[in-house]
Amino acid sequence: MALVLTIAGCGNESSSSSPRSSSAAPAEPCDGISIAINPWVGYEANAAVISYLAEHRLGCKVEKKEMDEQTAWQGLDNGEVDVVLENWGHEDLKQKYIEEKRTAVRVGPSGNKGVIGWYVPPWLKKELPDITNWQNLNKYADRFKTAKSGDKGQLLDGDPSFVTNDEALVKNLNLNYKVVYAESELNLIKAFRQAEEKKTPLIGYFFEPQWLHLDIELVKVDLPPNVAGCDVDPATVACDYPSYELDKIASKEFADRGGPAYRLVKNFQWSNDEQNTVASFIAKYKMSPDEAAKRWIEANPDRVEDWLSQDKP
Repeated sequence: MALVLTIAGCGNESSSSSPRSSSAAPAEPCDGISIAINPWVGYEANAAVISYLAEHRLGCKVEKKEMDEQTAWQGLDNGEVDVVLENWGHEDLKQKYIEEKRTAVRVGPSGNKGVIGWYVPPWLKKELPDITNWQNLNKYADRFKTAKSGDKGQLLDGDPSFVTNDEALVKNLNLNYKVVYAESELNLIKAFRQAEEKKTPLIGYFFEPQWLHLDIELVKVDLPPNVAGCDVDPATVACDYPSYELDKIASKEFADRGGPAYRLVKNFQWSNDEQNTVASFIAKYKMSPDEAAKRWIEANPDRVEDWLSQDKP
């Protein structure tokens, strides 16, 4: 929270003097960029900053297209989109579109470290200290029952399109739980916030980076350790999610064309904390993506100039 308020304060102080006027003529013409927007606010934060810089600093025409992850990869293949800015694994799609069809290319890491897992609100960890050991989950299953889960405990997931092994994990670990989908990241956030405020039991799918961690220190459940190959077969997976080095993917045509927009995407890297700050501006403080991006960009001119450097390898 201190980080958010500090950045916001810096933005207010510098709002009249950006590092470079947005009306300045770009050094090199930019044809434009079409960005896939996947349905979580962290991704939207990445897209907001890149879009703002592409439009206001590079003179690019920017088009944003909301779509889920699978559809975004298809868009890279059929020319509908130029870039995916935050890819979570998807080794099968990399194999199909990068290695086999050769219509997409890797552009490098986004700088974000991805974590997926099961979490509980902090009050519950204090009341039940052993709740974060998966082997103890069945003895508490009754506490997590809801109208949607019936006679089993509820494991709350987010958007059905998100990367998830949860139904297989519940089955293969012999847990007396039922996966129930909140249908969106927003609903998942509301559920965890309400669970902490009202001290109601909740266990659910969650991830990092995610701005809610700035407000609530959700506690991760320890599932069986992830080891190489343990999650290759989705039907038999019985281990925790791997750590993800989130990366950027572009259509081969966009990458081959090069130019200022592609260089910006290639150079762009930032931390989980930086993404969470911009995401909180959008989701918590209700700024528009452009306003959130402008606020952060004006407070971080050195980071921006590094991304816009044309001679960066």
